[in-house]
Amino acid sequence: MKHFFWLLLSSVLSKAIAQQSNASKQVSTFTIEAPQLHTSKKIWVYLPKNYTTSAQKYPVIYMHDAQNLFDASTSYAGEWNIDETLDSINAKVIVIGVEHCGDKRIDELTPFKNQKYGGGKADDYLDFIVNILKPKVDATYRTKTNAKNTAIFGSSLGGLVSFYAALKYPQVFGKVGCFSPSFWFGRKELNDLMAETKDFNAKVYFLCGDDEGDADVIPDIKNVEDWVNTKRCECKKLNKEVIVKGGQHNEKLWRESFKKAYLWLF
Repeated sequence: MKHFFWLLLSSVLSKAIAQQSNASKQVSTFTIEAPQLHTSKKIWVYLPKNYTTSAQKYPVIYMHDAQNLFDASTSYAGEWNIDETLDSINAKVIVIGVEHCGDKRIDELTPFKNQKYGGGKADDYLDFIVNILKPKVDATYRTKTNAKNTAIFGSSLGGLVSFYAALKYPQVFGKVGCFSPSFWFGRKELNDLMAETKDFNAKVYFLCGDDEGDADVIPDIKNVEDWVNTKRCECKKLNKEVIVKGGQHNEKLWRESFKKAYLWLF
């Protein structure tokens, strides 16, 4: 069975017993209107430890499902520990986490409509990120604004929409973290889009486990990576594929894999 059970569970906020926030002091939040989505979005911001004492500019990573990135008290099934991980290596990067909208998560993170599960509103979601959120971030923080220094990163449906973002906005996103991507959600449509795409220059880190409960996840990644390799010489080493033995479709896999992905991408 595809991971719809997981996607459905991830589409609502945790109703577990409230915990005390464990987000680091470098993490803050703000709310911004998202007219494309007819809602407002809560945005989480991670700033590097030396941000306030330096004048340098930083690359930016845009990430989905912000509830699960920094704080155990807002996560559904454990957080990614993004702030602790980046602090531990003195990473010089800004992370912008976009909260999902609960039952609208599937709509926002899928570029194609699935006959069984619906969805297909990712164009609106990415329009918000590119034309509303990114200009706000670039105006507020000291960022390196070009594609080479702008990454988009996610897991499951977030992995799917991140790869799609690099196809649709190559001038914006030059790096992609593609964890356990749900390419199955619109496999034919994605293949058709890739066939129509002439150039692809983004640096991409593909990752999944070999025990995700979906026999198609590894073949799907290999299919996409094979297409990527037709667009540039493999000698450039602009994509990396990692299959984690025993890895499952969950935050534990993504949390434990994030540091290596970040260090490879940057």
